[in-house]
Amino acid sequence: MFARQGGFTLIEVLLAMALFAIAGVALLGTAANSGGNLQYLEQKSYASWVASNQLTEAVLSDRWPPQNNKKGKVELAEREWFWQQKVLKTTDNNLRAIIIEVRINEKDELPSASFMTYVANPSQ
Repeated sequence: MFARQGGFTLIEVLLAMALFAIAGVALLGTAANSGGNLQYLEQKSYASWVASNQLTEAVLSDRWPPQNNKKGKVELAEREWFWQQKVLKTTDNNLRAIIIEVRINEKDELPSASFMTYVANPSQ
């Protein structure tokens, strides 16, 4: 007589293919999201380096009080970064707060990175 052969039925094969397709779509979505996060973190790191460099230059400057609303652009990682220096008075006349904001696009409302420090009058 006929011997029964082992194997998968068409329904079982289709079900397995559907499960692998769903898993593949989920994996691709996760990989795309991870790539976007990596780009965001890279952008924040470069913006922080630019802000740190500009803040160091402002602190090492001999000018008192530091120049307010100073702007500029620098190139880092094959991209232009726009920075702005803001100087705030404090309750102590011999102390100023310096804020450096860095943006990818000059017209961006929110900065990609912002650092702040205090500087004292060097003549005091």
